Amino acid sequence: MSLFCLGSGYRVLVVGGVGDIGAAIVRAFLHSGCEVIATGVDRAALSTSSLGPHANLTVAPLDVTSDAEIAEFIGNIDRLDALVNCAGILARFDEFRLETFQRVLDVNLTGTFRMCSACRPLLARGRDQPSSIVNIASTNAYAALPSIPAYCASKGGVVMLTKSLALAWAAEGIRVNAVAPGYVETSINAEGRKDAEHYSRIAERIPRGYWAQPHDIAGSVVFLCTQVANYITGTVLAVDGGFLAG
Repeated sequence: MSLFCLGSGYRVLVVGGVGDIGAAIVRAFLHSGCEVIATGVDRAALSTSSLGPHANLTVAPLDVTSDAEIAEFIGNIDRLDALVNCAGILARFDEFRLETFQRVLDVNLTGTFRMCSACRPLLARGRDQPSSIVNIASTNAYAALPSIPAYCASKGGVVMLTKSLALAWAAEGIRVNAVAPGYVETSINAEGRKDAEHYSRIAERIPRGYWAQPHDIAGSVVFLCTQVANYITGTVLAVDGGFLAG
């Protein structure tokens, strides 16, 4: 098998895999020949996903804020090679309310920790058989926005959680990394992108000159799971078109 490929027999759980970026990640793993389990928060989320039927794809609901749902879900998985945590929410301008702030952190940060912890027994195989966790952070972990304090805080937490777990679980062969997307055209920011001035201002601030598409993020996630990345752990890879460079 090529160092750049994963291939059949490699099983990935993409939490939040029915969303825009999540679906692109799922497709990238399927294109690499992997077996993929993708989740959405509920049946409604699954029904609106852009993912189509595929022989190597299983789609199921999972609420990452529910310990009981997570325990039952993971209890039905007999083996796993990689976990991708892509479930996330934001609530622009409403995150100053304590209830909303806590909800965003519960999904984005605590939900990521719950899934990492729940999958650890499946991934811990020792240094000779490494496995991977890839958490989806954000450039908002480094460059804040005033309207989404909870989202920024949660993604900053994901960055440090990633580094801490990489240190804690290295001896178990679990590599833990993160990808920090920049500005990506998704449904979560569709309303804001209707403001042409706002959209253009951001595009001009990005050295590559344009907002990313979800597929622009997916390849980096797959890369971090391949043997080429076997010596990479505790790293946060910014996929932002150069936004954070200047």
